[in-house]
Amino acid sequence: MEVDRTADNHPDLQESSDDSTPNLAERKLRRNDSLDVESRTIPGAGAGSHGHKVASWVVILQLAFQSIGVVYGDIGTSPLYVYASTFTEGIKHSDDVLGVLSLILYTLTLIPLLKYVFFVLQANDNGEGGTFALYSLLCRYAKIGLIPSQQVEDQEVSNFQVAPPTNRQKMASCLKSKLENSRAAKIFLLFATMLGTSMVIGDGVLTPSISVLSAVGGIKNATSTMTQDKIVWISAAILVCLFMVQRFGTHKVGYSFAPIICIWFILIGGIGFYNFIKFDPSVIKAVNPKYIFQYFKRNKMDAWISLGGVVLAITGTEALFADVGHFTVMSIRLSMCCVTYPALVSAYVGQASFLRKHADLVSDTFFESIPGPLYWPTFVVAVLASIVASQAMISGTFSIIQQSLSYGCFPRVKVVHTSSKYEGQVYIPEVNYLLMFACLGVTLGFKDTTRIGNAYGIAVVFVMALTSSFLVLIMIMIWKSHVLIIISYVLTIGLLEFLYLSSVLYKFDQGGYLPLAFAGVLMIIMYIWHDVHRRKYYYELEHKISAEKVKDIASLTTINRVPGLALFYSELVQGIPPIFNHYLVNIPTLQRVLIFVSFKSLPISKVPMEERFLFRRVEPRDINVFRCVVRYGYRDIIHEQESFERVLVERLKGFIEEELWTLENDDGRVEEKRRKVEEEIEVVDRAWRDGIVHLIGQNEVVASKGSGFAKRVLIDYAYNALRRNLRQSEEVFYIPRKRMLKVGMTYEL
Repeated sequence: MEVDRTADNHPDLQESSDDSTPNLAERKLRRNDSLDVESRTIPGAGAGSHGHKVASWVVILQLAFQSIGVVYGDIGTSPLYVYASTFTEGIKHSDDVLGVLSLILYTLTLIPLLKYVFFVLQANDNGEGGTFALYSLLCRYAKIGLIPSQQVEDQEVSNFQVAPPTNRQKMASCLKSKLENSRAAKIFLLFATMLGTSMVIGDGVLTPSISVLSAVGGIKNATSTMTQDKIVWISAAILVCLFMVQRFGTHKVGYSFAPIICIWFILIGGIGFYNFIKFDPSVIKAVNPKYIFQYFKRNKMDAWISLGGVVLAITGTEALFADVGHFTVMSIRLSMCCVTYPALVSAYVGQASFLRKHADLVSDTFFESIPGPLYWPTFVVAVLASIVASQAMISGTFSIIQQSLSYGCFPRVKVVHTSSKYEGQVYIPEVNYLLMFACLGVTLGFKDTTRIGNAYGIAVVFVMALTSSFLVLIMIMIWKSHVLIIISYVLTIGLLEFLYLSSVLYKFDQGGYLPLAFAGVLMIIMYIWHDVHRRKYYYELEHKISAEKVKDIASLTTINRVPGLALFYSELVQGIPPIFNHYLVNIPTLQRVLIFVSFKSLPISKVPMEERFLFRRVEPRDINVFRCVVRYGYRDIIHEQESFERVLVERLKGFIEEELWTLENDDGRVEEKRRKVEEEIEVVDRAWRDGIVHLIGQNEVVASKGSGFAKRVLIDYAYNALRRNLRQSEEVFYIPRKRMLKVGMTYEL
């Protein structure tokens, strides 16, 4: 049993060092008299040793192989369209090929290899990655969340710990203080997180469109009867099939598709080396950055505009970080450095060598540069690789929406876990079909990869720039990096990403508006939902039922106690929600045992099961009313209701036993304490056998009288329209309808 070490810092909480069981429990379960403060962890909630085990090289190699099929499909298929998207007006000078190749080589080296593999992967949140993982890491270190649901107990969860700043690093403490005391900074960080999330979802729309369209486009080289319209419709059919099979949990197919991506890398690497030897080995001199300066000197404005095509060489780089939770940092570093990076360098160098002799074929560089005997095998593998690339981004979209839900930043949707073996495999039906229609709209509307590439570039660079911004905050506040390292990062990678961002924004009217339109719509939806969610929480916090009110309610003779156990669900973490009083006024009946259940998301990826439940007894003791906060990480699975009920009751009985030992520490009353424990546990068991009733607050929210026009539109129309057309809470939490009672109440916000 773990001892609560935080008591050492509070003299009033320190107890004697007697080794008896009651005193041990007393040190662990600290008593609080206020309903506003939660109890400590329940019995058996010791964190134990959660240190990462050192994986053997065999396991690391296996994970590295599997990661190839999941992580690198997107960046691996970029050679299909990079040169065509860069030289949209053709090649005007033979050395322009060297300039673009040099840009590609340095971009690949600085951003995917240096930034992501050696910097961003270190900023993982207990092994999880993505925009929300960075935000949650900052939320754990500084109080920057907009909803006041933080508790002291949260910091005792084993995965929650973040090293505090030292006195030597005043910059870290100063920045933390400014963020915590500035509401504008908190709103901006949440806004940036929402923007990054929206752009990743935009990636989930654009990746399937551009990848499948580029791969299928290779048919034109084999037959003259194939028109662009036919290619578009074939691509649309493939996309429909891809989205229709998502409900079967096809993310696991990514693991079995690792051999396909490996074959793909072997093919593009081998063909690239062959073309490099055959056509123009002198392109190796592109490692000299002077060709970049010469390229800009010759082409000036056109060179800057062409950066929107060059940046497509690093599309999918965010997947290195987003999918790190499925693997390990070492396995992704190994697969990137040993397989992906060399294959991509070889492919781009080979295509550049080919273009030095065949500049007129730049519009279809990839397929034109394939040696004849390898054309059809490469075409088939290209189509399969594009499907894998699409699958990775679709699954990534599901995962990031799952994270958004835990922060109250996305409307309630049902998350289906499609595998009991791999926790990250989720499927969201509503989002899947919205993505499918959006992909079909983009494919049928744009019809070519150039305009889709313009849109794709904006989404990619925006996400990278936001990741860099969060990373700089982490380097300052959490890592406490040397100021020279931070400045060097900003002046190299930061400026490079800013340069690319300025270029892709130039093509706003040529398709670049698409991801910004996607992001705008998604951010409006996310803002509406989160803002009203926050207002509702503050309303419940301000109108919560006090301890004195609960005692008054318990003393009323008009309240009937009936057999059974009731679970009263609420979003309020601190206190009892006002809807409880509304319920008793209309139905003056209480089950023998009543538990107020609040689901709470912590800014960590996973909460160990033994640390998930926090219990607190509501006085007086004889009414058998408890508070329970159920804590989840953003990657945790919400269990089926039958399993959840069983675990909750078992943890409650453990809490009762531990609490009685804590309150009555007179060793001469052991038998009496044991009898009381048995009696209270028997009450809970009997109530469970009599049946469980689920009481759900069905809150109607309206703008308060005198509210302005904007507030009325936000709450009365926009939010309520979303709420009516999306999942209800009982569907999300698998609550059986036969044992459910809804309690309605109107909140005037």
